[in-house]
Amino acid sequence: MALSPEQLQRYARQVRLDTIGADGQQRLLNARVLIVGLGGLGSPAAMYLAAAGIGTLVLNDFDRVEPSNLQRQIAHREDHVGELKAQSARTTIVGLNAACRVEALDWQLDDDELLAQVRAADLVLDCTDNFATRFQLNRAAVHARRPLVIGAAIREEGQVMAVLAGGGPCYQCLYPEALEHQETCAMEGVLAPLVGVIGSLQALLATQLLLGHGEDLRSVLSLFDGHSMSWQRVRVPRRPDCPVCAPT
Repeated sequence: MALSPEQLQRYARQVRLDTIGADGQQRLLNARVLIVGLGGLGSPAAMYLAAAGIGTLVLNDFDRVEPSNLQRQIAHREDHVGELKAQSARTTIVGLNAACRVEALDWQLDDDELLAQVRAADLVLDCTDNFATRFQLNRAAVHARRPLVIGAAIREEGQVMAVLAGGGPCYQCLYPEALEHQETCAMEGVLAPLVGVIGSLQALLATQLLLGHGEDLRSVLSLFDGHSMSWQRVRVPRRPDCPVCAPT
């Protein structure tokens, strides 16, 4: 299916790239991406994926917009306070790219619903802020053999990792057990542009994976220190006894 003249004009800067071209742009237009969490990370990730031409975005978040969110969660505006975040983000994204099909799931998905949504997607973004949900998403993505892009940010530090089908490591190889005393942004604080950096990097990594690139990033954990403006890359080993991705 050829790109329309309107699509060629809108996505011209991407189509010009040798690594994308018209065929790559069509792959993005055909893609369905599930984003869980529409806060500091999910906001920029969703907005950049919509701008880049992802055809369908499925947004899952059951929280409501609060005034304290506006410092960093750029998909929400002052007049969105009190709205469900999934619906608020949908309004913003449709205003950014009306051709993007946006589905808002504004309730907490149980295990079966989550697995069904992961299976229906070409790629999943974990933009949540707690280990329980990350572990749940990790299990579902590994089970459904769907690529998962995980982001986390707190204070002035952030990290991104891709979990790819066809062999680990997975997120539970990195964190074998849930942490009892998990640090949160509400407790520790977070610098507003930091979540923009990490969320945008999630969108970039997701786009590369949807285009068929990024296999060399398997097992790579990217760490960002916003205070020193430095990056570090760490190879995550696969745990042979991992309860999620170890061969059975």
